Amino acid sequence: MKQHIIPALRLTAVCVVFFCGIYTLVILGAAQLAPAKGEGETVSVNGKVVGYALEGQTFTRDNYFWSRPSAVSYNAAGSAGSNKGPSNPDYLKDVQAHIDSFLVHNPGVKKEDIPAELVTYSGSGLDPDISPEGAKVQVKRVAKARNMPEEQLNALVDRCTERPLLGMFGPAKVNVLKLNVALDGR
Repeated sequence: MKQHIIPALRLTAVCVVFFCGIYTLVILGAAQLAPAKGEGETVSVNGKVVGYALEGQTFTRDNYFWSRPSAVSYNAAGSAGSNKGPSNPDYLKDVQAHIDSFLVHNPGVKKEDIPAELVTYSGSGLDPDISPEGAKVQVKRVAKARNMPEEQLNALVDRCTERPLLGMFGPAKVNVLKLNVALDGR
């Protein structure tokens, strides 16, 4: 028995030192190379922080681009998805309610033209991004609410679109908070 316990205690001690000390310092060092030194990227307007770029926010007024629905109302302390499968009747009711609301606020858009991310919950409930298509399907509504030409809004969406890393890693995406801040800045 002694021949098993001593190696197990040694391995435990090595793991504690490595994962609680060395690994933590390596990750902290890597974070120092990131923008904002790993503290998170804030979005500011006139020197006042209005949100975090990596955390979604609720936008429901017609003069703003809408974010993806959140099962936790964008509460970072309770980050979670709905955990309901695609055949769950409650989930389907929620999705249909999101579709109905979107269609009421975006007349002229057909149900099949609504990108899925605008009516379904994300896995974390904090998703800050939508696809460029998700933003462009909302242009007509926002343009009407702000009395702006649609061409200007389409150009703004294009400027706020983040391309895939190196042109091939990940999808193109639009950070909704940054887009709405840019929209207010016009």
